[in-house]
Formats: sequence, structure tokens, C-alpha cells
Amino acid sequence: MPTNQWNAALYDRKHAFVFEYGKDVLSLLAPHPGERILDVGCGTGHLTKSIADAGAAVVGIDSSAEMIAKAKESYPDIAFQVADARDFAFPEPFDAIFSNAALHWVLEPERAVICMAKALRPGGRFVIEMGGKGNVGRILTALETAMRDLAGVEVSARNYFPSIGEYTPLLEKHGLEIEQAWLFDRPTPLDDGENSVRNWLTMFRGSVFDDLSDDVKEAVLSSVETTLRPELFADGNWTADYRRLRITARKKRMKDEG
Repeated sequence: MPTNQWNAALYDRKHAFVFEYGKDVLSLLAPHPGERILDVGCGTGHLTKSIADAGAAVVGIDSSAEMIAKAKESYPDIAFQVADARDFAFPEPFDAIFSNAALHWVLEPERAVICMAKALRPGGRFVIEMGGKGNVGRILTALETAMRDLAGVEVSARNYFPSIGEYTPLLEKHGLEIEQAWLFDRPTPLDDGENSVRNWLTMFRGSVFDDLSDDVKEAVLSSVETTLRPELFADGNWTADYRRLRITARKKRMKDEG
């Protein structure tokens, strides 16, 4: 799975679509005043702030210290902490768990599911969106091909992008009952015009380029743009071939066990 040193400033400046699209997921969460809610993979905290504005007591966690530092700077009245989605615990359970565009970065998804299930109270809500099977497939195929042909390096640029049938059994195994699940295409316009695809690659796949010279990196980026242009570029703007997995579930109550 790709890993990155996150650039929080670049994330907010050029990739705001990540949390802007998350507002739809937030409407499924429908936070209520007085609820305790955990935001897993909160990034720079913008959706966490929206949860707090609804009157909930919210905690945001993220594995990136830089993202959490930016979140604390922007929203000092909200509780944020650095935590790994695969290994966290809280003394009191939450009424709901929310996650947007984060869980596809987790290499060991079942460990994250176990932690999240344990953190929910019986009957608690689970509302998430992540990259789904086939997400950014054109972009990643073009990148992998360019790296092999121009840099002589075989890379796998894929995250954990599961289908409904791959992810929901993990949730059910650990006591989360599925209410709704969608896997859908969401073509996503990228910011910054002509430079959008290379900015996206720098933000979300930057580690792929760590050992390349500047000339080879430029050749790879140019090759990716040339390959993708006929399908993903129009009227001066790039569109990423996003595909999303969205799920709502509830943690079983004791009586639900039969």
C-alpha cells in the first residue's frame, strides 16, 4: 500500500474536494447534539468541525502528525490526536463512528474494523466512505506503466480498494450489521487546471518518486499526462476516475445476538 508524508497545506489548498465531497457522507451520519462521535482519519479536521457544529462531542484521530497539527491550529476547541486506525482505544464508547476518504489507506483493514467496532456502543452508528474497487484505476495504471517503462521500477500504486463483497463481511464478522452499501463511480474534477494530475500524484503517491532524479520524475509525470489526456482531460480541466464505497451500519445490541 502506498504511504506518504502528508503535506497538510497542499492538501487544504489543492485537494479540498476530498472533504467537500465528504459532506454527503456527513448527511448520512446526521449527528445530534450531545452525541459522542469519533472521526477516524480526520485529516485537517474540516468535517470534524462540521460534526462539532451540530452539537456533538467529537474526537478526531489521524495517523499523520502534520495533519493533526493543522487541525489543532485551525480548530483549537476540538479534541484531535495522533492515532493509528489499526491500534487505538478509548475508555468510553462512542455513539457513532464516521470516516471519509481514509480507510483505504489502511493496509490491515480487519485490525481497523476491530478497533472501530470496540469503540462503538451497542446500537451505535457506523458511517464511512472510502475508495472502492477500481478507484482511480486509469491514473494508477498509467503511473505504474510509466514507472516501469521510464524508471525501470516495478511499483504497485494501489491502496486497499475493496468491493462491497470484500469489506462488508469484515464488518459483520465483528458485530456491525450492514444497513446500506453502495459502490459507485464518482468522476471528480481536480483543482489547478493543467497541473492537476501531477499535483494529485505528488500529494497522494509522492513516495513513488522518492528515489528518482528530477529528470526521470518529470518524464514519468509527462508520460502519465499524455496517456490520460484523451480520457480524463477536457476544456482545460482534469477529472479523476474516482470510485467510492459508502456504507452505513450499526453495532449489534446484546438482544440482537438471539
